[in-house]
Formats: sequence, structure tokens, C-alpha cells
Amino acid sequence: MKKIFSDIIQFRGTHYGFGYKQGTLLKDSLTIKNRERQWKIRRPRFTIDIGETKEAIQAFAPGIWDELLGLRDALEWDLKDTLQEFGGYRLEYVRSGCSIFTGKDFLIRNYDYHPKTYEGRFMVFQPADQGYAVIGPSQRITGRMDGMNEKGLAMGYNFMHRKKPGDGFICNMIGRIILESCATVDDAVTMLKEIPHRHSFSYTVLDKSGETYIVEATPRSVEVRQSNVCTNHFELLKDENRCHLTDSYQRLEAMQSQGQEITDAYQAFRMLNDTDKGVFSDQYKNWSGTIHTSGYLPAEQKVWFALGGDREPVVFDFATWLKGDDFMTKRVLGEVDTDLPFVHMDKAVR
Repeated sequence: MKKIFSDIIQFRGTHYGFGYKQGTLLKDSLTIKNRERQWKIRRPRFTIDIGETKEAIQAFAPGIWDELLGLRDALEWDLKDTLQEFGGYRLEYVRSGCSIFTGKDFLIRNYDYHPKTYEGRFMVFQPADQGYAVIGPSQRITGRMDGMNEKGLAMGYNFMHRKKPGDGFICNMIGRIILESCATVDDAVTMLKEIPHRHSFSYTVLDKSGETYIVEATPRSVEVRQSNVCTNHFELLKDENRCHLTDSYQRLEAMQSQGQEITDAYQAFRMLNDTDKGVFSDQYKNWSGTIHTSGYLPAEQKVWFALGGDREPVVFDFATWLKGDDFMTKRVLGEVDTDLPFVHMDKAVR
């Protein structure tokens, strides 16, 4: 078993100030050193057009552009390198797993991915300039792979495939933009129909109304359905599915069969986080091992978070934080059954 951690980073202020703070924390960190090493041994399969990227980001979330400028200034990088690393537009994304189960008042989600991509950053940001306050773990620094905002909108995404990419945003930046810009599931569905998608993902959204929507999105089309379970295949855009989906269907069936007995958020959390329930994955070498389980309770404005399996969640009272009381916890600890390196903890991660 490998001991891992996520740092809790809290900030209230402008987007530029948030970006600058993150840049100071990241400068000379293992995360940045490892990412720079990775770029040296592989060429990006995309090009960065600064004007195009700026226009795309400012059309949906102008504050995030200011955050990128703050990152650039603190890291003392040029803008093109900053956008290549953190811009979330026309970048590449490798395959992953993930499972989501919702009820009327909760969204529980397993984040399944490769350890070398995991940044170990749990972010809480209340912007002073524009956008909603958001709580959740980061991906690619500026992005969010799941989270909840001050209005009670919760979101998580599931990978489908990378075939035929388009000119658009990658999943974690889309997640961030949704949470910062949308108050309800209807807002989120509308935005997911408008925003350009780089790859193919499903986005699950839940708000205080208790309604869950799953938005199946590709660079070519977007469809919307209602369900309380989602893994790694489309139900509506079936022609877009990958050929090998056995694991995805197995996790879906495990949640559907056990979900009939689920009556509250904690039971749902146990179903996804316990390693003997058929949903938690140990396939870390195959880019689909469960690294964290998160739970979002919109009506209570509380967030649960655990690293690794068979864990009790750390509980964050987001409503209290929004009133000005910072969390005293500085780091979430956990264990995963792998010897693979994590980008924020280990040297020379390739």
C-alpha cells in the first residue's frame, strides 16, 4: 500500500490573485518538475494559438483567463507554455475510468485514473471578481474533475473516448467552467450544448432540485438523458462507444443491482468506496484505478472526500466556509494499492 495525500488550498480574492498564489505554490514543486520532464520526452499533438485560446476562454469564463495570467507571472513562464500546461483548450487527454451514482440529495463519484497524473490538490475558491465559489479536486491545475459550487450545483465527468478530437475544451476545464458559471442543472445542460468539446465524455450534474441529468457530449453532437448511474459508455450516442466496454458495464451493473437498497448518501459512498462492492477499481496500471471517492450533498452544502478504498470520508462544511470560516484541515491522507509514482509526491515521474 502506498500512502498518498491531497493538500487543501483555500483562497478568497480575484482570479489573477488565485492564479498567482497557485503559481507560487507550484514553483519548484515536484508537479512542475515532473511535467516539464514529461514534455521533453513527448511532443504535444496539438498547437497553441494564443489569440484563439484567449477568445475561447473569455467567451465562457473570462476570470479563468486572468487566473492563467497570474500563473504565468508567478511561474515566470511565457504565455504559450502556460496555456500548453494549464489552458484546457485543444489539449490532449488520455483514457480513464470513473463511476458516478446519484440520489435526490447526493452525487457520489469514484475518480479512476493513473497515479502519475494525480496532482493531490483539493481546491476551495471564492472569487471576488466574477463567478461562483467552487469546492473540489483539481486536474491540470485550473480544471476540476468533480466539484460543487455555492449554488449547490454538483458535477462529475466520465471518459468515453478520444477518437476524432475537435477544436474545443478538455473535460476538466469544461468541469471548471460549468461549476463557476452555472447555478442549476438547466444552466449546465445549456452550456454543455454550447461549449466546444475536444473529446468525448459524459457529464453528470445534480442540483438542489434533486434532478440528475447526464449529458453525453462529443465534438460532433450532444445528447441529454436522465439516470442516476454513469460509467464509461454512452447510452444514447451508441455509435460513439469504444469496442471494449466490459469493465464499464460491470461497474454499471454493480451499482444498479446494489443501488435498489441504497437509501442515503453514506450507503452510496460505501458502495463506491468499499473495495469489495464491485465498483472500486485497482486497475492503476491500466489508467483506471480509483484514486479518490468524493460525495456532494447540494442541499446541505457539504462535501465528502476520501483517498483510496475502505476509507471514512473527510467532511467539509462548504456552507460554513462560504460565511468566512476557513477549514482547519490542511491535508487529506489516504492509501492506494499500487507502487506507481504520483506526480506531486515522487521524483522523475515519466
